[in-house]
Amino acid sequence: MEYKFLLSYILILIALYYSYRERLGIERSLLINSLRALIQLLLLGYLLVFVFRLKNPFELFGILFVMVLFASYTAQKRVNLREKGYITAFLSIFLASSIVIFTLLMFGIISFQPNQIIPVGGMIIGNSLNVYSLTVDRMKGEAKNTIDIIENITAVGGSLKDAFYFIKKNAVRSALIP
Repeated sequence: MEYKFLLSYILILIALYYSYRERLGIERSLLINSLRALIQLLLLGYLLVFVFRLKNPFELFGILFVMVLFASYTAQKRVNLREKGYITAFLSIFLASSIVIFTLLMFGIISFQPNQIIPVGGMIIGNSLNVYSLTVDRMKGEAKNTIDIIENITAVGGSLKDAFYFIKKNAVRSALIP
């Protein structure tokens, strides 16, 4: 086993020295968090060795499914929606991720190998999470800022769908800008 990764602790030592010299008082927190990060990365490394040895498609899709479940939970917490927020987040992230992953597989852009499908799938799920969060956050902000317009549209007989059309359009456009 190589121990070159421990050289990165030189940077931690520099940060510890700076914190001590400037009396920032974060030395203990810095040390504990860096050790925790080291342990997490080691565990993740061992887990990835196990995951990359999987060959069964159901196991690989199961891992991606669990990633979508965690992303949905994170999305619901991020945008602070009520109880149905999890289902909406799950469906949005699951459908968006599935379409992209299956398209990449169908066109042979990635192969169905664990060392390709898991990292690429994770990036796609993460991006789906970000787009969902940005869209919902923007829609909530737009609705809050244009509540008078929404009330006026519904007061003259317009539906909520009509009232929220321009808000939805702006939110989706903003979330999809790279």
